[in-house]
Amino acid sequence: NVIPHRKLRELIRTIRTARTQAEEREMIQKECAAIRSSFREEDNTYRCRNVAKLLYMHMLGYPAHFGQLECLKLIASQKFTDKRIGYLGAMLLLDERQDVHLLMTNCIKNDLNHSTQYVQGLALCTLGCMGSSEMCRDLAGEVEKLLKTSNSYLRKKAALCAVHVIRKVPELMEMFLPATKNLLSEKNHGVLHTSVVLLTEMCERSPDMLLHFRKLVPQLVRILKNLIMSGYSPEHDVSGISDPFLQVRILRLLRILGRSDDDSSEAMNDILAQVATNTETSKNVGNAILYETVLTIMDIKSESGLRVLAINILGRFLLNNDKNIRYVALTSLLKTVQTDHNAVQRHRSTIVDCLKDLDVSIKRRAMELSFALVNGNNIRGMMKELLYFLDSCDPEFKADCASGVFLAAEKYAPSKRWHIDTIMRVLTTAGSYVRDDSVPNLIQLITNSVEMHAYTVQRLYKALLDDISQQPLVQVSSWCIGEYGDLLVSGQCEEEEPIQVTEDEVLDVLEGLLVSNLSTPVTRGYSLTAIMKLSTRFSSVNRIKKVVSIYGSSIDVELQQRAVEYNALFKKYDHMRPALLERMPIMEKTASNGPTEIVQTNGETEPSVPDTKHPPLVTQPANQVRERSRSHDISVLTIAGRFSVTDDVKNGLKIEFTFERANPNIAVITIHATNTTEADMTEFVFQAAVPKTFQLQLLSPSSNIVPALNQGSVTQVIRVLNPQKQQLRMRVKLTYTHKGSPVQDLAEVNNFPPQSWQ
Repeated sequence: NVIPHRKLRELIRTIRTARTQAEEREMIQKECAAIRSSFREEDNTYRCRNVAKLLYMHMLGYPAHFGQLECLKLIASQKFTDKRIGYLGAMLLLDERQDVHLLMTNCIKNDLNHSTQYVQGLALCTLGCMGSSEMCRDLAGEVEKLLKTSNSYLRKKAALCAVHVIRKVPELMEMFLPATKNLLSEKNHGVLHTSVVLLTEMCERSPDMLLHFRKLVPQLVRILKNLIMSGYSPEHDVSGISDPFLQVRILRLLRILGRSDDDSSEAMNDILAQVATNTETSKNVGNAILYETVLTIMDIKSESGLRVLAINILGRFLLNNDKNIRYVALTSLLKTVQTDHNAVQRHRSTIVDCLKDLDVSIKRRAMELSFALVNGNNIRGMMKELLYFLDSCDPEFKADCASGVFLAAEKYAPSKRWHIDTIMRVLTTAGSYVRDDSVPNLIQLITNSVEMHAYTVQRLYKALLDDISQQPLVQVSSWCIGEYGDLLVSGQCEEEEPIQVTEDEVLDVLEGLLVSNLSTPVTRGYSLTAIMKLSTRFSSVNRIKKVVSIYGSSIDVELQQRAVEYNALFKKYDHMRPALLERMPIMEKTASNGPTEIVQTNGETEPSVPDTKHPPLVTQPANQVRERSRSHDISVLTIAGRFSVTDDVKNGLKIEFTFERANPNIAVITIHATNTTEADMTEFVFQAAVPKTFQLQLLSPSSNIVPALNQGSVTQVIRVLNPQKQQLRMRVKLTYTHKGSPVQDLAEVNNFPPQSWQ
């Protein structure tokens, strides 16, 4: 039952007896109904008590908006107890969007000029908590007056209120500048603390204020020195440290004032060294001050010895039992590792030990920092630790860790064999988590390491025998066996003891991949292509023919297309098969700022678009293509949003680009290929490459035959992701057969209109 006008304490006790949420809701609803009735009756006697109960229910998550006007009535009361509850209600129940702010402004203005400091304090707290920009403009003058008063109780509240005013109305900042002149001379720590907060806010918001307040650095240094050198003061002592909250605030302000300024940094170097060496580290309070000191040292133009001292403090943090302190240390070291690499390197063993921490956040930070510490001198040791971590870490870490290992190995590998072994280890242990480009990148690395071909194919073959669940590993293994299967069966490996394997055993493994439930369609494509390549390296040609013919009727369209094309090579084009299936030439990346990948082949540069989803069907030696290809000039035109790349009139091939924007970051470009000659252009292939800042996706073309006499066209869609809104550039390669001869043309399109990329 609802007891009329019961006290707040009794209401709390009653609500806590509720056994279910429904029972609590029922109690609250009945109490709210009684409070509404009291409000309607304009019961001044119990208004304060009812609003207090309403605020408690609001804190429990129940609606209490109907008490807003009652809060205003309490604020207008002359009794301090009424004002206190009224202002508290205003801070909890009102926000800047409420129209009642207009009604509050006058009440707050009156109370800011009240004769009682505690009433003035209530008004300052409320304005500093929820004052709108209009209220701040109207009342800034009163706040500025109280900031100059001699009453320390009001000055500290006025300083915090001024911070809120500046955040709401930055142009009022200069109004408070005269009042800040003597704030740091105050002995009261509360005023000092809030004054430093105000100065920090002003410096962060205005470069002019920052320059003005740099002259205060010696005064701030003196205050900080007094704090750390002063004896025991029970009023300010926290775990044996004098006013750590004020120390932290001063250190933050010094960090802002010393940033990018030699003189200010020089003036605070000594005090920062004193704080770093004299602060007690056995309690968390001391660690908080040391952490702020480290951040200040690393952010200003400090001496090198001081920076080493700061990093050593972070190194000690790594040994702390508190996981929060360890996490903070790792995060800070990660920010400084680029500028103070050698100093951070001294703590490498401690950082690596953090990889074994049970906390996932610490493990992630330790992993990121470990990769940042890798260099040419420690690559072997660091990779050993990181590969061990990759073996045992949770799945959420494996993708980032594998990616980091790839990048570090590519940059600092001491030898090609070590590089290949490391990447194979990653594929063996975390192959399902590696990036999409890891397969073509490893294939390129193996191709370029000519002296390692026999060793690599033997290692990958043995890896296949152990595990075929890691698809990237299986794809690389299949590709290598297809390229270097003859080296595998000949036992030519010199780096380790060669294994004895027959052609039939190799084909058994590849055929097993074609029927395995673990193999993806992409992996089956690699396997079938590998089997086809072995037809020029093994003597078991009849067996390979049978396998290829079987998959000519596969339900997998991609696999079926490959098999049909390979069957055609065995029959109609058998004389070309040995040349088409020759080993891949050496591939080298030449331009880091150019297209995604530029492949240098026998002295001729051509764009290459590695396709991680579709491995190459066949490879054709570049010298044969060159002997039978004709060179043509390609002109690039831009016509009102439609671009055309037109081959010379002799060939009659015309490529036009049209575009649309799928979203602000993606351009969808459609190519239209037409043929004005009397003969069809067959085996038409369009390839494109873009700079590394772009991502390009080529969808399947409508056909590979461009009909003669403009009787039709071939269309193909290109999606270009351009998140940085850079000017679009594209390198294009056209290959086709015309009147029995292969033709190959290269072009660069650099004059796309701004609408396609801005």
